[in-house]
Amino acid sequence: MAPLFLSEACRNSIREVWNRVWTRQALMGLLLGQFVSLLITSTGFSSSELARRGVNAPTSQSFLNYLLLAIVYGSIVIYKRRPLQISWYYYLMLAIVDVEANFIVVLSYQYTSLTSVMLLDCWSIPCVILFTWLFLGTKYGFRKFAGVAICVAGLVMVVFSDVHASDRAQGGPNPVKGDLLVFAGSTLYAVSNVSEEFIIKRSTRIELMAMLGAFGAVVSAIQIAILERNELQNVNWTAGAVLPFLGFALAMFLFYSTVPIILKICGATMLNLSLLTSDMWAVLIRICAYHQKVDWMYFIAFAGVTIGLMVYSWSREDKSSEVAKDNEAAGDCNVNLNNC
Repeated sequence: MAPLFLSEACRNSIREVWNRVWTRQALMGLLLGQFVSLLITSTGFSSSELARRGVNAPTSQSFLNYLLLAIVYGSIVIYKRRPLQISWYYYLMLAIVDVEANFIVVLSYQYTSLTSVMLLDCWSIPCVILFTWLFLGTKYGFRKFAGVAICVAGLVMVVFSDVHASDRAQGGPNPVKGDLLVFAGSTLYAVSNVSEEFIIKRSTRIELMAMLGAFGAVVSAIQIAILERNELQNVNWTAGAVLPFLGFALAMFLFYSTVPIILKICGATMLNLSLLTSDMWAVLIRICAYHQKVDWMYFIAFAGVTIGLMVYSWSREDKSSEVAKDNEAAGDCNVNLNNC
């Protein structure tokens, strides 16, 4: 009669495989990915609330975040008095791309629904895969593509759920324009993420955020003076308008502070896959806060995205990961910038 329990050798083999596949680094990447996913959900609700109140100042929302980054991390850079490890004009170009990505996506909330924005921004995933393959030499194995496919399939299921159907029915004044803006912004986000992954291996997280914050604040201030000066003067600055502004800035600051760590551990593709669950968290918040009902497909979709993330994390074949490990072995403890 066969034993009802596994032998010691079999248990050791399973434990060895588990420890090799689910390393502390992979698990940390998954947890941090869900943390930034919740943060991006918070920024989405803040932007949606401001749009509902008629506040149309997308660059102004991001300006506070860049100013916080410049003050907090710039102070550290000045205190350490270390020379820049990357030429300043790289940071300037990154800041321009990042500011415009935030501007375009936040602007899209004026024309389309929150759910539409959070669904369509998954376009950044194929863009990131393409850019990292072309410019960073990242190699993706079968399991990587399988993980991406499962994640996207899970998200597509949400599109057909009643929640998203009703949300799209409410829509906005110009859903087509809003959707096109999301596609453009997602492409710029992909460029920004890949650029940060490139910089993070050659500089420090502190320097990256400080310079991104400084140049981002300058670019944003110029754009505000040109495009949003009259809008800000006409805003009725009640608590209902100020709190979403501050909430957006705080969530973005934490987001930017965490993203570089994820880029260092997992790369830009894993970051963007993790952000897919922001749509799931948005629905979950609506269930708890607004007592809305969801279609049963939502739960299957959430499970699908979760499984996809686990499959993607299973195999760490990317060259970017190998470079990160080599840097750590050489004693390079510098993490690097964040984004999104």
